[in-house]
Amino acid sequence: MAGSVQAPPGQTGNDPPVRKPIKRALVGRPMATGEMEETLLPKLLALPIFASDALSSVAYATEAGMVVLLGASATALHLILPIAVAIAALLAIVALSYTQTVKAYETSGGAYVVAKDNLGTLPSLVAGAALLTDYVLTVAVSVAAGVLAITSAAPSLAHLKVELALACILVITLVNLRGVRESGLLFALPTYAFLASLYAMLAVGLWKVAAGQAPHAVNVHPLAGGAGTVGVFVVLRAFASGSSALTGVEAVSNGVTAFRPPQSRNAARTLLIMAAAAISLFLGVSYLAVRMHARPSSTDSVLSEIARGVFGAGSSASAAYYVVQATTLAILIFAANTSFQGFPRLAALLARDRFFPRQFVNLGDRLVHSNGIVVLAGLAAALELAFRANVNSLIHLYVVGVFTAFTLSQAGMVRYWRRTRGPGWRRSAVVNGVGSAATGIVTLLVIETKFTEGAWAVIVAVPLLVLGFYTVSRHYRRVGRRLRAGAVAVAAAPPPTNEVVLYVAAFDEATRLATWLARRVAGTGFHPVHVVGSGRRDLRGRWWDWSGGGTVIEALEREDRPADAVLDYVWQLPRGESSFVTVVLPEQFARPSLASALLRRTALSLKLRLLHEPGVVVVDVPVVGEPAPLPRRLACRVFVSGGHAASLRAANYAQTLGIGDTRAVCFAFDAVQARQVELEWSALRTDVPLEVEEAPYRDIGDPMRRYLRELTADPDTLVVAILPEIVVGGWRRILHNQRALYVKRLLLFEPRVVLASVPYQLG
Repeated sequence: MAGSVQAPPGQTGNDPPVRKPIKRALVGRPMATGEMEETLLPKLLALPIFASDALSSVAYATEAGMVVLLGASATALHLILPIAVAIAALLAIVALSYTQTVKAYETSGGAYVVAKDNLGTLPSLVAGAALLTDYVLTVAVSVAAGVLAITSAAPSLAHLKVELALACILVITLVNLRGVRESGLLFALPTYAFLASLYAMLAVGLWKVAAGQAPHAVNVHPLAGGAGTVGVFVVLRAFASGSSALTGVEAVSNGVTAFRPPQSRNAARTLLIMAAAAISLFLGVSYLAVRMHARPSSTDSVLSEIARGVFGAGSSASAAYYVVQATTLAILIFAANTSFQGFPRLAALLARDRFFPRQFVNLGDRLVHSNGIVVLAGLAAALELAFRANVNSLIHLYVVGVFTAFTLSQAGMVRYWRRTRGPGWRRSAVVNGVGSAATGIVTLLVIETKFTEGAWAVIVAVPLLVLGFYTVSRHYRRVGRRLRAGAVAVAAAPPPTNEVVLYVAAFDEATRLATWLARRVAGTGFHPVHVVGSGRRDLRGRWWDWSGGGTVIEALEREDRPADAVLDYVWQLPRGESSFVTVVLPEQFARPSLASALLRRTALSLKLRLLHEPGVVVVDVPVVGEPAPLPRRLACRVFVSGGHAASLRAANYAQTLGIGDTRAVCFAFDAVQARQVELEWSALRTDVPLEVEEAPYRDIGDPMRRYLRELTADPDTLVVAILPEIVVGGWRRILHNQRALYVKRLLLFEPRVVLASVPYQLG
């Protein structure tokens, strides 16, 4: 067997992992759970992270309304100004309402949490589904609009829109995987530069208008205007399109926990600053668009037309135009960062309540919800590909989700004030009531005016997501009930028994070690078997001398697949809740290669098929390299993540092996989890003692290997690592974290360690 690999001197379970240099270069060093406080944000960094979406909407909200007006009549563009005033008033109402929400909910004031506490499960899931949809669309629209800004300044890049969009999503994903604070540091300068450049543009433009020298916007490839009349329906459609200026308000309430203390106060102040900046910029751009006769174009944004007109091509100030375009590109792309903060947090909340796959709760190396970040990036990239990074195509899918969440959140806050009746509750209820009514009306308008233009897709997606939430929740509830009830059944079962079957395919070092192990745990009562037929050699003549006697090998006849012969043999043996059948599979490797392990058809087929056989335990005995002396001592460790039926059954199995040094081990991410597992384990009343080891970096791989290598540092010791494995069928596999599979891959070539998988069938 290969020699053991020792951990670096002085390294302990509290040290950060040192492997994966490429990942470390991209993501950064791992952070311990106790370092969470270091990631909290001051208002100066929180503003660019959580407000970039709302601020960036200035770049396209005015234009979105103008496109609707222009399609009806070429003379109707001046109506965008009163529409913008109405939208700004709505934004002020919503922002004021949400300041009360973040003060009332100091951990998370998002629509999902507020609706769950005050309106019930179904409204909260509708809010959650609407927000998840909106977060994905925010990334797609923001990035597409950012690419449009750069292609407006550099038309030669227009044919690369999709590639540029995908590259932008990749960059934002990597930045967010590095952590909240790092993304704030990176996005702060571009966000504040955008604010400065846009306020400078507005100041110069308004000064020229006041001086009677109103500049004229430069229209490049303007869209054709309609020749009809502008009715109420057209105005409402323009209002609905321009209401994209309200996106991003929700993000601050979802991210309250990311602020430095006092968290709710800092979040509320950030929200007010964001609203004031967004309203002033939106109204300023809309006013200049009307006074400068800007017109939507197929190749140029309205903001670009205004900036080009204000600063004048060929003038000394023309460089400022490119500054506006560059910072607009930056803010539009970085606006997607708001969703990269909101989507993972909301997904984690849904997962914690068991409406979403549990993997979304997990924190990555940098204390961010990495799974949510990666999934969001993938969904947004798919939209960019599907719609060819076209803003006008994507914008019609927008707004429905966010206004649905606004309405439910504010309605929930009305119920909250009526329920708690704290000081000033009537005034607060009125504010939230007005907000709920206003956003509810806008929601209906958006659905009515944009349904045939693409909003139907979101309206269909939200109920489907809600149905998915209930399906996931039903599965987790069923699993929880089965594990709790199963623990009672396992505890009440008769004393466990164990029949050991040794599969022999060749006389090599792996078979020699597997034979020694089978004899140690079963004496001479184990069953060595091999398969004969179709050219396979009969090993019975050599087995007695090679094995040292004591047992007779059985020949299984099979012309086609050896795995089927072994399965047929196992099916003949009694097995059940307390009657185990152990199948020992030796595997000899020339070198540690996962590919070669996957190519071993018989062994892989047996491991996969026996995993679904009740009462069957697969013990994999891999050996790498040259012969080594047989061990003299056995140790057994049952790796558990909690106290439930699967863990208790694995502990019962461990006792059938008759190994004196037998313990259960749990790797806890923090003190709370450690205490919970200890309480659960004591309630099982098993004779197997529990050890709790620290895994402060939320990855059990390195602590587990260091723990095992302390045992195998003695070359005479072999460790049997027992893995409780919950087995579910079909698509439900994706709802479980596959920890057993991860451990199997991790320890497959670990020297002097054999793996025993104890499956617990859930159907």
